[in-house]
Amino acid sequence: MAKSNANKKRRKLVREGRLNPEINRSPFSQLDLHTRKTKNKKDNMYKTKHKNRHPQQWENDSFFILKLR
Repeated sequence: MAKSNANKKRRKLVREGRLNPEINRSPFSQLDLHTRKTKNKKDNMYKTKHKNRHPQQWENDSFFILKLR
């Protein structure tokens, strides 16, 4: 791969005996500070858009009314 201009400048500074700027970097620059969280109960509950909706049950809901006189 090609070297970036910043990388070329850093290597040139080291070649000339000057300080490498990478040494001055904070140790925290190498850490991944992105926080990740797992799904909790509320997230799992909101997965279904319409709560308490079971279309399979509705297909079998039938009733019969008998009027006797």
